[in-house]
Amino acid sequence: MRCSLWLALTAAAVSACAAPPLPLDAFADCIHHWQNSHHTTDYPRLAEDDVRGIADNILLFQRANGGWRENEDPLRILSDDEQQQLLAARAKTDTSLDNRNTWPQIAYLAGAFALTDDARYCDGALRGLDFLLAAQHPSGGFPHSYPSTEGYRPHLTFADDVLPDVLRFLHQVAEARPPFAFVDAARRARAAAAVERGNACILRLQVRQGGRRTIWAGQYHHATLEPVGARSFELPGLVCRESVAVVRYLMSLDTPSPEVVDAVESAVAWFRGAAIRGLRYETFDAEPVKYQWHTSTTDRRTVPDPAAPPLWARFYDLETSQPFLANRSGQRVPQLTDVERERRTGYEWYGRWPVALLERDYPAWRARVGR
Repeated sequence: MRCSLWLALTAAAVSACAAPPLPLDAFADCIHHWQNSHHTTDYPRLAEDDVRGIADNILLFQRANGGWRENEDPLRILSDDEQQQLLAARAKTDTSLDNRNTWPQIAYLAGAFALTDDARYCDGALRGLDFLLAAQHPSGGFPHSYPSTEGYRPHLTFADDVLPDVLRFLHQVAEARPPFAFVDAARRARAAAAVERGNACILRLQVRQGGRRTIWAGQYHHATLEPVGARSFELPGLVCRESVAVVRYLMSLDTPSPEVVDAVESAVAWFRGAAIRGLRYETFDAEPVKYQWHTSTTDRRTVPDPAAPPLWARFYDLETSQPFLANRSGQRVPQLTDVERERRTGYEWYGRWPVALLERDYPAWRARVGR
């Protein structure tokens, strides 16, 4: 359905001043990275209820191919020069799904269209949806960036929750859930097919050790589907934090197949077995240091503590499930003190990501599916 036809079928337009604010939580990662790389949180920003202003910014940031460059703050007030620079750069193909990018912009434009009936937002959302659908690999996975083929950018990625987030979003589109009722039947069918391929890809890529399913690697080669690394310190390995998001996505499926149930049960068993006990991960104040991508005012350390709650590492070995760390030189190191401070404070090497899943979400899921 064309946006103009949808306009004829909808109610009268809602004025921008009357429009309630749309959720902005999905942009938190992009905003965080923009502020870190520019070393500031003090700059002119639009009001959170300025739906038209934010949606207009999103359209300015959108490239001609329908996608967006990562790490922009859609609330940032742009100067006339910046707006002209963005318009001049529209043909660039530096578009990415990294850092929870692309689907939040589409969702916001769709919401803005529902509130304002401005056909520009409908057109932008549909172009973004077409871009997202085109980015899917034949395997069913989605890349770090599209259409770039440089380095790790074309590889299938679970990092930053790319695959589960995109599939959850496309499922909403396929079912025409608000605010996606304007999406035509052909695009909804493509979205549904993309979700099916993506679900199959998740099950296929769950790493096995000795025939037993574990969790997922951070990236997989787009052609061979073998686990690969990304940035120099992101070596090939099982990734705990992102795998929690994958399990939550699988548990959200209304009618899980036996294969999905097995994938969830196996991952939960792995999380339980991979918990690190007797180690406390703490942050403490330190002399400020300005790095390229962030300013560090603290430092981190691990301390032996028999009373510490269970902890999980970010990375685990693909063959042994032993935790490991690395530095920017691309070498594994045995302990956190061997990681340079820039990476100690600019990356989460340990966390308690599976706790809520194990204690709350998983038991509720088992009850729902009759396990």
